Amino acid sequence: MQTIQQRFQVEYNYSIFFTNNLFDTTNTQLSDFFSTYAEQGFQRKVLIVVDGGFLSYHPDLADTIKSYFVSQVKHIQLAQDIIVVPGGEASKNDPALFEKLAQAVDTYGIDRHSFVIGIGGGAVLDLVGYAAAVSHRGIKLIRIPTTVLSQNDSGVGVKNGINFHGKKNFLGTFAPPVAVFNDLTYLKTLDDRDWRAGISEAIKVALIKDKTFFEWIEENALALAQRDEVTMSYLIHRCAEMHTEHIGSGDPFEFGSSRPLDFGHWAAHKLEYLTDFEVRHGEAVAIGIALDCVYANKIGMLSDADLERIYNILVKLGFELYHAKLAENDKINLRNGLQEFREHLGGRLTIMLLEKIGKGVEVHEMDADIIAESVDILERYISERKVLTEG
Repeated sequence: MQTIQQRFQVEYNYSIFFTNNLFDTTNTQLSDFFSTYAEQGFQRKVLIVVDGGFLSYHPDLADTIKSYFVSQVKHIQLAQDIIVVPGGEASKNDPALFEKLAQAVDTYGIDRHSFVIGIGGGAVLDLVGYAAAVSHRGIKLIRIPTTVLSQNDSGVGVKNGINFHGKKNFLGTFAPPVAVFNDLTYLKTLDDRDWRAGISEAIKVALIKDKTFFEWIEENALALAQRDEVTMSYLIHRCAEMHTEHIGSGDPFEFGSSRPLDFGHWAAHKLEYLTDFEVRHGEAVAIGIALDCVYANKIGMLSDADLERIYNILVKLGFELYHAKLAENDKINLRNGLQEFREHLGGRLTIMLLEKIGKGVEVHEMDADIIAESVDILERYISERKVLTEG
């Protein structure tokens, strides 16, 4: 019998729009996007899912959206109900929420020519994207991120997922959206923690890819900490640009083991679980970055001067660099996090470490004892800094 072989490629295209007051009837960005889907012959529909935490700050959002579709997007049928799910990591931990979204897709007849729109933070967008990707084997997804972190990182990428069996993103898909709309006005209602948390992802990508961008963050740290909107809009745009450049030129569906954009994330993911998600993702990433930079310094890869600059920028922006859970159970829990990260990559560990600011290098093993020493160094650094500050 002869072997049959086949090869094909699938092209993906999507745009990230930066706007203000997306659902104002004078704003045509969303209606212009939908106008490209105005073919006759069948009725396109849209199901909207909103982050409950975000909705509490925008109680008129549902009415605003319905008015917008009635007046501006007449050829798209809006599902009668707007689905609300809890915000934050809770949305990814409850299988009933996934089932709720799948049921809504069925109830409102959302087919593969239709759309699911997710509005919210990164965790909610992960959930909505996963439900859209697996329902009917793929419904068109539109993301409207509402946090700094989701606008500059997770919301502009190609990943979706939910947590399962105590492991972050154990169930998930690589399914790009058809569009992302970053409405910068939505950032106004963020609390200070969520405003700050998203900046860690910008520091992450700057450290491994762009020294000039890191220096810009250093120069503008005070403005960012004081919630200057113009400064933040540039940070979000540049970070999203670098994130999507990597997706377009690298390995977007991660067929290999290289995941440079997960710099600082192996410890961050475990810390989120160890703290019952009391530590938010961006805060955990900041700690994970600090830990991996101390490790790189300990093995002679990263200079003392660069490590100090990284310490300084994280602290200046208000990040904590240590959490007691890192050392819990003689640091065994943290070491287990490294093993879980290895499994998630397919068995071969690949970790991005810093050689210098702006240049990351991949390593395929990490010494557990040096990881433990790095945790102790972070703890001492914070204790000594506290003494100096209080003194």
